[in-house]
Amino acid sequence: MNSNDETIVIKTYNVLLLLAELLFLILKVVYYICEDMYRLIVPTKKKSVAGEIVLITGAGHGIGKELAIGYASLGATVVCWDINEETNNETMNDIKRMGRDSVYAYRCNVADREEVFRVAEKVKKEVGDVTILVNNAGIVFIKSFMNQSLDEIAQVIDVNVTAHYWTLKAFLPNMIEKNHGHVVALSSIAGLFGGSYGTVYCPSKFAVKAIMESMSEELRELSNGKCSINFTTVYLTFVRTGLVKKNIKIRFPRLMRELQPQEAASSIIDAQRRNYRNKSIPSFWLPMSKIGRHLPDKALECIRDFADFGLPGN
Repeated sequence: MNSNDETIVIKTYNVLLLLAELLFLILKVVYYICEDMYRLIVPTKKKSVAGEIVLITGAGHGIGKELAIGYASLGATVVCWDINEETNNETMNDIKRMGRDSVYAYRCNVADREEVFRVAEKVKKEVGDVTILVNNAGIVFIKSFMNQSLDEIAQVIDVNVTAHYWTLKAFLPNMIEKNHGHVVALSSIAGLFGGSYGTVYCPSKFAVKAIMESMSEELRELSNGKCSINFTTVYLTFVRTGLVKKNIKIRFPRLMRELQPQEAASSIIDAQRRNYRNKSIPSFWLPMSKIGRHLPDKALECIRDFADFGLPGN
């Protein structure tokens, strides 16, 4: 066999090998699509959180408070963080009145890097290693971009985005060391669709999605697919917590109904216990956003106009 024949054989072999890999890839993609469809009918079994140490930021009120109560009722040790020491202690005391003593409260401004690391060390010494981190703290200023002050812009980015890096830096290393843990981050429907009066808030929630997806993929790659740390991003419609002071404008209110904090917290805990990577509440918003990405821009504008959706800007 001369060199030309050898070259042809090698090229043919490489082509056949590539075709085999593509076929295997297609089969795997089809399998996981079928698995997802099956899970719509038969959801993944909930895992236990009893004995886990759950740290919740923004635990002093609203969703954070209900998350703390929910995890405590499931047998987890709960660590409450909030910038408001008084309301944070109220959450802790409410849980203790339930007969659950494994609850701790720490004042912490999650936008302050040094404070996050300092309080995190205190938690490790006094409580133990956090195994479930829930980045819930957030703020919102819904107004036109030209009316946003520079301080408001910085505050939204610091709390809604940068704080995620500080808490991940503080608690993720130990999860990696033990190959055990779960990170939950609260995004928003505003993190799936940009909108008027959301020029600052919407990008901060888009960023949460990117942080979580990137971190999950990074750990999967570094561990050669053996990472057992889970990441769950939750996209909520507007929750009645006092963050949004005015009513949402929409032609069909049922599509964007305001959730009660307890309802939202229950769905978040359910998503975490089932190891969902992404979960929108209500559930139809996530697939709708994926469909919307494939529509022409003008078509999306027509849908927005038809739905008459808008945020209550100032």
